[in-house]
Amino acid sequence: MNKELKFILQEGEGLKIEFKERFNKFIGKEIVAFANAVGGKIFLGVSDEGKVKGIKMTNKLKSQVQDLANICDPAVKVDVESFGNVAVVKIEEGKDKPYKCPSGFYLRQGANSQKMTRDEIINLSLKVGKIKFDEQINNRFVYPDDFDESKLEHYLNLAKVSKIIPNEKILIDLNVAEKNQILKFNNAGVLFFARKLQKFISHSVFTCVSFKDKKGSDIIDRQEVEGNLIEIIEEVMKFVVKNTRVAYKFTGKPQRENIYEYPLEAIREAVINSVTHRDYFEEGHNNLLKIFPDRISLVNVWIKPERFKVGEDVFRRNKIIADLLSRTGLIEKVGSGFARMENYCREVNAPLFKLDVNEKYFRIEFFKSRNYLDMVTEKVGEKVGEKVGENEAKILNLISRNNNVTYTELANKLGITEKSIYMNIEKLKQKGLVKRIGSARGGHWEVVK
Repeated sequence: MNKELKFILQEGEGLKIEFKERFNKFIGKEIVAFANAVGGKIFLGVSDEGKVKGIKMTNKLKSQVQDLANICDPAVKVDVESFGNVAVVKIEEGKDKPYKCPSGFYLRQGANSQKMTRDEIINLSLKVGKIKFDEQINNRFVYPDDFDESKLEHYLNLAKVSKIIPNEKILIDLNVAEKNQILKFNNAGVLFFARKLQKFISHSVFTCVSFKDKKGSDIIDRQEVEGNLIEIIEEVMKFVVKNTRVAYKFTGKPQRENIYEYPLEAIREAVINSVTHRDYFEEGHNNLLKIFPDRISLVNVWIKPERFKVGEDVFRRNKIIADLLSRTGLIEKVGSGFARMENYCREVNAPLFKLDVNEKYFRIEFFKSRNYLDMVTEKVGEKVGEKVGENEAKILNLISRNNNVTYTELANKLGITEKSIYMNIEKLKQKGLVKRIGSARGGHWEVVK
């Protein structure tokens, strides 16, 4: 007996292994169960206990197995091989899930093939992108009552398209509406051109919060950003600019150069991606942008697509939304968002963003531009001049980079005692160069301009 086969028989049935003593039509459910999961093998001629009973490999048997695979919807690719007097049916993980056999939809779970419930079928269809939120007709939306023509005109201006045909024809050509007897909008059309979008898709709101502390317990500013998708992108970026800092560099040219605290273009790209690729079927959560003293975090609600790999972002959950935004130049048709964000970070000398991806959410974090930090440090040095000693200047530098830094952290970074740190900060306070905002535990430092 082949050693591999002997080992498998000892291991028994499992997620990718099924034993069948003889061929019958019910093997079809095992085929689709493996195709809907991660693939597997059916060993014909083996009892449930792993005993080899044997089966004769014939062309007829191969044809019977292939016929069962072909009548699945869609057809499943299988290979049939023999190991002595055992036939092995190999099933690859399907690329066109969900698969159905004549008796229904099945999924491999552990050592069993279970018939799928309605919700399981829907969830699998969502996961592989078979059901598209943006393509579904929104029957609550009534045209023209709920339609905002000014939003269409704004969109056409961004897309550099002249309005030379009637609105209805434009909307149909943009794939956001269809007409039988009356004009019906799909969800993509609602997200872009509704008079009051949140009346129909309330969870399209984008929540923005700015915190005083790194843990996110003390809120400085909060905004629930509403409007259509283009307005949401614009307003979220206004919130970011309002709640972050900018330094000014005078170069001798008529206009000064703005040195922003964070890589704004990279953040804009992430905001655009968040409204493009979010899971709009999930109604319990908004997309979220959080500004901390040391980072900016964006959290997307989604269902992780199968075979998704970070950096290979050709994935399009909502193809109509992506197409509409690409027409305005806000995103590229070919997936390159990660590459652009990396380039934007490098342009302003900011650390590369950090990703945290799981089945339920997608989080991306951005960090401060070194160009900004160097500019602030330089300005602190210019202001201070001869007024401070070496340790005091170093403390000002560290506080300007992190206004939540503690006495202990300052002492460790400078290699001096906490008592010395305390004495130097008292001198800086007396000179009017630094002050404490809030309590010793929950407050923060501020370098006085």
